Amino acid sequence: MITNHEKADILIEALPFIKKYSGKTVVIKYGGSAMADEEIKNEFIKDVVLMKYVGINPVIIHGGGPEINSMLEKVGKKTQFVEGNRVSDKETVEIAEMVLSAKLNKGITADINNHGGKAVGLSGKDGDLILAKKKYIEKENETIDIGYVGEVVKINPEIINILIENDYIPVISSIGTDKDGNTYNINADYVAGEIAGVLEAFRLMFLTDVDGILRDSENEKTLISEITKDEVLDLIKDETISGGMIPKVNTCLNAIDRGVKNVIILNGKVKHSIILELFTSEGFGTMIKG
Repeated sequence: MITNHEKADILIEALPFIKKYSGKTVVIKYGGSAMADEEIKNEFIKDVVLMKYVGINPVIIHGGGPEINSMLEKVGKKTQFVEGNRVSDKETVEIAEMVLSAKLNKGITADINNHGGKAVGLSGKDGDLILAKKKYIEKENETIDIGYVGEVVKINPEIINILIENDYIPVISSIGTDKDGNTYNINADYVAGEIAGVLEAFRLMFLTDVDGILRDSENEKTLISEITKDEVLDLIKDETISGGMIPKVNTCLNAIDRGVKNVIILNGKVKHSIILELFTSEGFGTMIKG
């Protein structure tokens, strides 16, 4: 049982970090198990509201792959992936937009509001926030058309800045449109990186299902707490970083190139992982330093 004096010590320990982050923008990519587990989700929402109350400007970018899978299964559509990208015909992207921009986005927004925050839900269509183009996969000298899957061409941050200036928390789904009005589903990791770069965010935080970057993927005790961009590139080269971690880490490096000060990869399945990272001297997860 924590005593009142111990609680006071914890609050005092957080004070210099609250000062450090006050007025700063922190972009959070929210997804995976952190969204699926109801208890973890509730704690995440509280953490975001706390961040806002102590003067931080959180911006949430979310995906929703498992929810899209579930809805496609309900309507009898099979899901096919090419190099991690969901092949999306017109009906599939309409379902993806419904799940991401209606169900999940408005659910997160309502949860924040119910816990005392002020959130506004957006998709990339609002205020021309995300201009996209059709994505193609190049594989073995073949160009593969994967349908209405997009990549970011440009971020127009005006609507995000307006919301931040008026003390709102933007919650953004990873849907974009091209110049002809076509709708595209975009990988939320990439959207988070692009938005963080344009906002020149003080931190970009990826909530994942792993603790961070490990020197040995089979040993959680080999977690790297801090690492530079050059060191990351060396770990990719020697295949310490491999598989599904490579695109996520490349997104982190791209965000740093675009002006983000530091990028954090941390385990969203752990309660209050964001707060542990921001407000304790030990931190949490892996910080890639710009």
